[in-house]
Amino acid sequence: MSAVRRLVVEADGGSRGNPGPAGYGAVVIDAATGETLAEAAEYIGVATNNVAEYRGLIAGLTAAKALFPDEALDVRVRMDSKLVVEQMSGRWKIKHPDMKPLAARAAAILPPSSVTYEWIPRAQNKHADRLANEAMDAGRDGRQWEASASTAELDAPARTPLPDRGPPGDAAAGAAKARAALAAARGAADTGTLFEVNTGASEGPEPTDVTAAPQVGWAAAPDLGAPATFVLLRHGETLLTPEKRFSGSGGTDPELSAIGRDQAARAAAHFAALGTVQEIVSSPLRRCRETAAAVADRLGLDVRIEDGLREADFGAWEGLTFGEVRERYGDDLTTWLADPETAPTGGGESFAEVAERVAAARDRLTARYAGRTVLLVTHVTPIKTLVRLALEAPAKAMFRMELSAASISTVAYYGDGNASVRLLNDTSHLR
Repeated sequence: MSAVRRLVVEADGGSRGNPGPAGYGAVVIDAATGETLAEAAEYIGVATNNVAEYRGLIAGLTAAKALFPDEALDVRVRMDSKLVVEQMSGRWKIKHPDMKPLAARAAAILPPSSVTYEWIPRAQNKHADRLANEAMDAGRDGRQWEASASTAELDAPARTPLPDRGPPGDAAAGAAKARAALAAARGAADTGTLFEVNTGASEGPEPTDVTAAPQVGWAAAPDLGAPATFVLLRHGETLLTPEKRFSGSGGTDPELSAIGRDQAARAAAHFAALGTVQEIVSSPLRRCRETAAAVADRLGLDVRIEDGLREADFGAWEGLTFGEVRERYGDDLTTWLADPETAPTGGGESFAEVAERVAAARDRLTARYAGRTVLLVTHVTPIKTLVRLALEAPAKAMFRMELSAASISTVAYYGDGNASVRLLNDTSHLR
């Protein structure tokens, strides 16, 4: 009987935005010597962390098989993803549709009895982690990862040979039921059937699949696609902002103040560091176009103008403070605050009209940018309206939201019409 080749596969994946620009890294190691035998990394576009983790696993197992196609292998997979390790070991159900075909694909690469899984802390997975980040950096710069340029191994901790753990059949015996379930899963994936891996390994509470998946109601099936993620940036300050004057689309269209330009520059630096924004869309009003231009210049992106993102028209109230409107148009203001169908004095837009306009723009943009992360540079009323609509809250909920100049909010929109509010009024980048 020929000797069994003992290997270690370390794999990792990441997403800057989750979902966002994603990549994976994997390394194949000689278990007897600790020597690196192969590295793999790739930028995979917009994906979730979990998808990237699975892609890293698949790449690592594929590389191991390619190195020794004619030899019996004993492969120990080491990852810091609890989700992947537990699902591939058969202890957790695979419930998310995006994970099922990936798990089946990974299980099909090598005989199930030759692979075992081990969770390790992130600090012990630095080599694969750095490969994944190199791949994401390459994607951000519009290029592919190249093994010849990688420095991931230089920063990885030194490895020691792993002790012999006996024949691979013994090592995998405890996971026999899980392997059978994964084998059945492969057949289901090949026919396009959605399935669950349930090994009966635990009779306690059902393990949780921690993959983020939006739900419509408590029991609805999750949408299959990656969402359109809208990062909502309110424009920087104008001279009217600190005085809290009504400044809509029917007023003077002010430019950014010196403070506002600094806020735009800080926002630009923040998004450049994140590396997640793929498109930029702006309101046509000057203060938004100036804020968007600061970010676009830093990221090397173009700005698309969307008229539906303009601020409300506040009619005769433009340029006035709330107190001045209360003094001059008290009855009109009281009605406006109580009734979303009421427009400001002098023919401005009601909240209902703004909501209809903003919702139409939202629908156009979600269709155009499905699966992408888009920066929308807009105003107080459109941002609050998008958040309110995502939460299915009444119009009066807008009066309970604080939204600072140059603040960031985030809403993700899924293909089934579901939305997820992820952030509101973040100003940490301004400090």
